[in-house]
Amino acid sequence: MTLTVSIIGRPNVGKSTLFNRLVGKKIALVDDLPGVTRDRRQGLASIGDLEFKLFDTAGLENIDDGGLESRMRQQTEAAVFESDVVLILIDARAGITPLDSYFCQWLRTVKRQIILVANKCEGRTAYPGLLEAYSLGLGEPVAVSAEHGEGMADLYSALVMFDKKQAEDKEKNIEEEGDGILHENVKLSKTWVDDGRPSTLRLAIVGRPNVGKSTLINALLGKNRVLTGPEAGITRDAIEVEWVWKDNPIKLFDTAGLRRKSKIDGRLEKASGDDTWRAIRFAHIVVLVVDATMMLERQDLNIGRLVVEEGRGLVLGINKWDIVPDRNKAMKLLRDRIQISLPQVKDIPYVTFSALESSGLDKLGDVVFSSYDLWNQRISTSHLNRWLAHTTDIHPPPLSSGRRIKLRYVTQAKTRPPSFFCFCSRPDALPDSYVRYLVNSLRKEFSLPGVPIRFLLRGGNNPYVQ
Repeated sequence: MTLTVSIIGRPNVGKSTLFNRLVGKKIALVDDLPGVTRDRRQGLASIGDLEFKLFDTAGLENIDDGGLESRMRQQTEAAVFESDVVLILIDARAGITPLDSYFCQWLRTVKRQIILVANKCEGRTAYPGLLEAYSLGLGEPVAVSAEHGEGMADLYSALVMFDKKQAEDKEKNIEEEGDGILHENVKLSKTWVDDGRPSTLRLAIVGRPNVGKSTLINALLGKNRVLTGPEAGITRDAIEVEWVWKDNPIKLFDTAGLRRKSKIDGRLEKASGDDTWRAIRFAHIVVLVVDATMMLERQDLNIGRLVVEEGRGLVLGINKWDIVPDRNKAMKLLRDRIQISLPQVKDIPYVTFSALESSGLDKLGDVVFSSYDLWNQRISTSHLNRWLAHTTDIHPPPLSSGRRIKLRYVTQAKTRPPSFFCFCSRPDALPDSYVRYLVNSLRKEFSLPGVPIRFLLRGGNNPYVQ
């Protein structure tokens, strides 16, 4: 079993900076403003040969009023209870505060291994705070500088002790209970090697602020894993969580709501938006969540258009469907808006549901994997060229300067998304309207609804004929 570690502490002591240092990527938002992190974020961290699962958490506040800060604290407490080891982080330059003392006292009531880590120890100004840390009663503090990477060897020494203890406990359990291996009727996990699917599908949940993205994540997981509430813009980081659907592992990415550029206020919201776009580029399939009571506003369509331009598979998630009075009218409006605003992707798959009531979600996994299979589909060259011959016979390419443009050969260059090269006599002269005709015909012939298709023209003869 992998060692699980969480980083906790009051706001602005450097938790996200240490998290980024240990996972080796800048995936948690970092800013001088306190309270940037809200949800608990997890990642695979390592120091030398020691690997462990790591949680970054929101800054701890002594507030219990049911508001946003209180719900953030509940997320942090949940991370602590899921961990084997807790790193309680303090700011050595600022010294010990009453909030540090309060939460160290609370940690003593939790049956977890605790390591006191004093951050920002890169200069002499940190010495008084480092000495003061002994008063917390948690033993010798590990002095580090998360920003400069100092003290990582000492942190390794502190953590590896607990990893060895876990290995010894596991070995003891094996001796007492057996090796835990089923020697008969072994059922292997599905790895998707044969059908081209990934071992873990990456699914990003995106949309405007306050359309129910985090509520959807919690409904799928069956627990309050990410923060939700009436306040717009609660989610800031793109939070990665694991979900299993019909024995298929999925990485879900809850993302910050995307507003129009003219509405973005400050560098923090811009950084959150950039994080969301990174999640989209990293995903295989994107679920665009829209509010059924505010069906497809301009920003919804802008997000959908950009997802398609990135070449991701797109699924429309229509939330709050339970409170729509006239569903037939709403669905007709939806189809009309999509056809007009996203003509490059025909028949985008959609799922109607209520995330708050957890109703209608049983179809989402089926639609997502169906969309992935289409997005990853490869078509044989012989089938493509039979289609090309038939299509150009029905509707020949137009004349250019009195000469007919010849479409000689087509082949699929790649999948994800399906991308095709078509070799023709005069690619610059072929009108966009005819290219759209070819794409629509290709989509219909090979049943590729809702998938972005890239159809690129190349000059010259068939490259496979000498």
